Amino acid sequence: MIEDYRLNPGLANIRIVLIETSHPGNIGGIARAMKNMGLSQLVLVKPKEFPSAIASARASSAADVLNDAKVVDTIDEAIAGTKLVVGASARLRKVAWPQLDVRETAKLTLETVADGEVALVFGREDSGLSNAEMDKCHYLAHIPSNPNYSSLNIGAAVQVFAYECLMATKIESVHSKGYQSELATTEQLEGFYDHLYQALQDIEFLDPNKNARFMRRMRRMFNRTQLDIKEVDILRGILTAAQRQAFKNKSKINTLVEGSGE
Repeated sequence: MIEDYRLNPGLANIRIVLIETSHPGNIGGIARAMKNMGLSQLVLVKPKEFPSAIASARASSAADVLNDAKVVDTIDEAIAGTKLVVGASARLRKVAWPQLDVRETAKLTLETVADGEVALVFGREDSGLSNAEMDKCHYLAHIPSNPNYSSLNIGAAVQVFAYECLMATKIESVHSKGYQSELATTEQLEGFYDHLYQALQDIEFLDPNKNARFMRRMRRMFNRTQLDIKEVDILRGILTAAQRQAFKNKSKINTLVEGSGE
């Protein structure tokens, strides 16, 4: 049965991203866990030690996953081209972040992979994901566990997420999906956020010196909606029109001031 699941084309679009993994044994163990569940894309962001004989030994028969692993310097490179980014994290009770449990994550992942790639991002063994890295995620995901002892080894966490994705292929295979517009890529979303930031300043809505958290809230709001390409184009068109009108108004004011001789 597992061989059948591995042939599901959706699994090939799931990208496991590890941020600054400190122990090479964890990388090898994760490669093995991925192959067990039919996943093959492994991306390493600034691993402390890789390639490594320890990683190879732990990978066992998953040397192909390990050898094909891509090493990059930034999370932006790791998630480039994806349509959905989910960060694995312990459940945050003090931060208003869109959150899913691991099973909900798997369902959403399998709904999205038909349209493009999905990145499941795992942070450092000791400190997890930084706020800046969480800003890149559409959702944060957690594994329900004993509230008195919820810490999981990163290899175990990846195994659980990979297993749920494998099981979700069985569920998704019996449900047909209606037409959906193509989701925006992470690069397209970053372009939109840059445009939004500039436009809000141009219309004098945003003072960057006094609203440091504002853009983070805007990211959370739009990330929850999973914007498609057409929606991003519409929003950027609105921003451009607002900027154009703001510039016209400023030009009229300047003309009036000059005409009055002030």
